[in-house]
Amino acid sequence: MLQRYREQSRFSDPGRFGELLDGLPDGLPELMATVRNVVVHYRAAGIAFDGSRLAEIDSRWVSRMLERDQERFPGPLDGVRPVAERVLGCCRDFTLLTVAALRQRQVPARSRVGFSPYFADDWNYDHVVAEYWNGRRWVLADAQLEPADHPFDTADLPQFITAAQAWTAHRRGLIDADRYGVDPGLPFRGHQFLLDSVLLEVAHRQCDEALLWDQWGAITDRTADELAELLLSADRGDLDAERTLAKRYQTDPSLRLANRVHCMSPSGFDGWVSI
Repeated sequence: MLQRYREQSRFSDPGRFGELLDGLPDGLPELMATVRNVVVHYRAAGIAFDGSRLAEIDSRWVSRMLERDQERFPGPLDGVRPVAERVLGCCRDFTLLTVAALRQRQVPARSRVGFSPYFADDWNYDHVVAEYWNGRRWVLADAQLEPADHPFDTADLPQFITAAQAWTAHRRGLIDADRYGVDPGLPFRGHQFLLDSVLLEVAHRQCDEALLWDQWGAITDRTADELAELLLSADRGDLDAERTLAKRYQTDPSLRLANRVHCMSPSGFDGWVSI
């Protein structure tokens, strides 16, 4: 089961820029620092972006992200890049570039979709982090975070709430779903948001690392219950659950990310995209 996470996906494949990833540091903290040198968060950086710059958040593929970076800064990825001139992205992009770099080294890695309990005391922001196999266990790492700003190891997160965990807790009445979403000031939260997050987590688990605002398929509450249970069981090391989840994703057109998505982007783009 580890082998598929050593291989690049259609989204993480660096294409002709593979040598740039070969040149990244071996240590994970140093690698993640280089990722932060390449990507800037479109909201969290406190910089206003618009027009073609804001459209960069829809780059989708690592190869396109690296192409845009190299247009501005030809050469190694650790060369200094002014914050405002880095490639625009979100947590998914920090994560995907980290995952791509680890896979380039044949380290099993994948992206995990869920919620962060460490950005605020009373709100759980939707979030994506990397997870890699260290030879003994899966380890969560958040490349977006500046280590000095947090009282925990960002390369071995003590806590992250997966979409499956949040959905299951919601269904059991253990959490307030309206405190899980994009932002307290936005309507993207609650039951439907958690439901959609389960589908997104399943896709990322199967190495279809879609944008957070890509939409396809549709699942019911009951299907989300079943998928969440498979995800939780797989996280506990149940290989049968892992295989069942993979097979169901590949054979169920309501789950599988095929060749087109409806992208509803914060950039303002709203339309169908071929992938």
